Amino acid sequence: MRILVLGGTWFLGRAVAEAALARGWEVTVFHRGRTGTPPDGARTVHGDRTVAADLARLAGEGRWDAVVDTSAGELPPRDVLAGARLLEPVAGRYVFTSTVNAYRGWPDEPLSEDSLLLDGPPDADGDYGRLPADWDGPDWYYGRQKAGAERAVTSAFGAALTVILRPGVILGPGEYVGRLPWWLHRAEQGGRMIAPGSPEKAIQPVDVRDVADFALLQATAEGGGAYNCAAPVGHSTMGDFLTACVLATGGEAQLVWAPDKLLVDHGVSQWTELPLWRTHAGVWRVDSTRAQAAGLTCRPLSETVADTWAWLRGGGAPVTHPRQAEHGIAPEKEASLLAVLGRTDQPPRAS
Repeated sequence: MRILVLGGTWFLGRAVAEAALARGWEVTVFHRGRTGTPPDGARTVHGDRTVAADLARLAGEGRWDAVVDTSAGELPPRDVLAGARLLEPVAGRYVFTSTVNAYRGWPDEPLSEDSLLLDGPPDADGDYGRLPADWDGPDWYYGRQKAGAERAVTSAFGAALTVILRPGVILGPGEYVGRLPWWLHRAEQGGRMIAPGSPEKAIQPVDVRDVADFALLQATAEGGGAYNCAAPVGHSTMGDFLTACVLATGGEAQLVWAPDKLLVDHGVSQWTELPLWRTHAGVWRVDSTRAQAAGLTCRPLSETVADTWAWLRGGGAPVTHPRQAEHGIAPEKEASLLAVLGRTDQPPRAS
């Protein structure tokens, strides 16, 4: 099996390349050489996927059985389209990593693969979907861009040879966004620690290695389709998650559960100041049964947490990603919330 990984040096892309090499596959990694390095054993082609000459040179290195695209990131649909068109003659199928943001109803509604997608033409530029500064409604810009990128790949390869993966939150070793690393570092500090919402709140993060395995499974499958890549509803809770963070880092932190209303009333930014906390009804109600039926398996969240802590202690990411700065509540703000909650002698609520 010969695969091309677009990306291959950070997080999901590297996990895909590593998993493919472990299977004995021949792996080519296309990246710019700016962040991280591909795993040993992968063949490297340097280039920028927004540069037509680089893409043409890459296509000349083919043929591959499949492309696994993990690096579209902030690329506009038209750049994804240009690359897919150049690769279509030299690749058998295309596995594209999108996001649940492509759904019009996320994060407010429960979702399945049959849910309505946002608009987004396959040839849209980076300005498509931007909203005026005074807009006070939902910001669908990113989702429109990703929905357009999905259509770009499908238009180039056809529905039968295109697989769309729509993850929600991906965690695990190599995470550069900073959600799980922030919680682990906070738990390491010990003391009374704000725990958002309810310990019984179901959450659905998925391990990066499980997404990588599923991507490779789809690279060898027949037919196309779209799959929500999330852990099953009920797989884990916020209590499970934070307890695992405390245990992995030594067990010194004490969880102090803060109700949603208190956090909202005190202006805590959802999704960032307390990562993974969000009150929207659909954020953790993503139906992934289709992916599970197609072979997605999800390891225990406690394993993801423990392995990420081991990775962080071993040095962590070689490059600091700018999104890390978005995550985490300031110590002073956390202290003020803890003061409001009071009852310092009350043990943390069991998860």
